Amino acid sequence: MPTISKSKLKANMLQVFREIEESGEELIVTHNRRPVLRIRPIGTKQPVDRVFEKLRGKVVYHEDINTPTTDEWDEAQ
Repeated sequence: MPTISKSKLKANMLQVFREIEESGEELIVTHNRRPVLRIRPIGTKQPVDRVFEKLRGKVVYHEDINTPTTDEWDEAQ
């Protein structure tokens, strides 16, 4: 994720905002090299595939996920 210092942001704010709007990417603002703010466009919708791409191939199902679980709930009560 790209970063920018507070001083650089202040000097180039309109240009930076335009770039964020066009790219749709988030920007981290730093103060003394420490992240302090996150700037991101409002309402940026991402496709479901992109939202869950980091989990692809990592989720393991130990049984059929469509199997009803009512028996398990009855036992817990």
